[in-house]
Amino acid sequence: MLYLGIDQHAKQLTVSLRNEVGDVVHARQVSTEPLRVREYLDSLKKLTPSGFLAIVEVCGFNDWLLKLLPEYGCVKAVLIQPEKKRRIKTDRRDAKELSELLWTNRERITKGLPVRGVRQVVMPTLIDTENQRLTLVRQQISRQHARIVNQVRHILRRHNLQWSMPTKTFPSKKALLWLKTLELPSWDRHEMNWLLEELDRLPRRLDVLDAEIIKRSEGNRAVELLRTMPGGGHFTALAIQCRIGDPKRFPRGRSLPNYFGLTPSVSDSGEGTGRRGHITKAGNTVVRWLLSQMVLHVLRKDAEMKRWYKSIRSRRGSKVARVAVMRRLCTVIRNMLVDHKDYWTCRQEMIDRRQNQAANQAINRNKSQKNKVVA
Repeated sequence: MLYLGIDQHAKQLTVSLRNEVGDVVHARQVSTEPLRVREYLDSLKKLTPSGFLAIVEVCGFNDWLLKLLPEYGCVKAVLIQPEKKRRIKTDRRDAKELSELLWTNRERITKGLPVRGVRQVVMPTLIDTENQRLTLVRQQISRQHARIVNQVRHILRRHNLQWSMPTKTFPSKKALLWLKTLELPSWDRHEMNWLLEELDRLPRRLDVLDAEIIKRSEGNRAVELLRTMPGGGHFTALAIQCRIGDPKRFPRGRSLPNYFGLTPSVSDSGEGTGRRGHITKAGNTVVRWLLSQMVLHVLRKDAEMKRWYKSIRSRRGSKVARVAVMRRLCTVIRNMLVDHKDYWTCRQEMIDRRQNQAANQAINRNKSQKNKVVA
């Protein structure tokens, strides 16, 4: 068995190969041209008939490489999050350190066990990968639409014409017709025409994407459960579900908030209990954005969550309180998907569990105080 560390870039792969005793067999750079990659992997397959393990740092274009490796005898490919930037960083150094990491922890990685200090990335299924791309494009086009609307408003404000808008809501059919005939300086008129063309095109794209999202949501039990949450539409539910994958890989309720980077960072020098900072933001940005939008709906429709939010806001401020609600939502989502229950049932079970814990703690405190008095 050989151990291959790969530092992947758009135009080249920097590889470092180790044998069973940990010695470097070779270290080289391979072009990402399909023919060159296949030639290298074919030579690797001849070199190790028993197969090899590979480790790759996650990037935006790992898909093709991870699909290709098993064809040439790769027993297991491990995808990990890259480390923080170092002062001395080269591709050859990165590939060498990856292969060393793989060889040192070969037994745990082969058995699928976690490795301390290494954040392994679980490869999503083909369906989840497609759903991730679909929901990401939906989010990007939605943001593009909002950006164009703001550009139109900016042109009107430059000429103090926003007061002449025939409707308060924008974009509306009446407002769009008015903008097409509005007199503006020549260059502003050209810019306005281009923006109106985009406003006419983007809603049709959004309709196509929304129809596909609804189609893919049908028969998906996890999406149906997530839609019971306040603000949980088809898009939100599918986007969260496909980025979680198998919920049973999160053993505890707090595991999912940790996965999405919603836990505070800690700075501890060994003197004292440590200082908490901003959230780590180590997870998926799309899910954090969706949860931040869902908080608004939850606080309007869930009275118990709103009461808890206000209690934190009075002590720590609104930003900390909103992040706390997002963390609690993550815990509820994990319980929903593992226990196959709707939002309101899981939320009530969480409240009951916390109340029981508080009651038991109060009983234990009273017992300890009585024991001290007797002593």
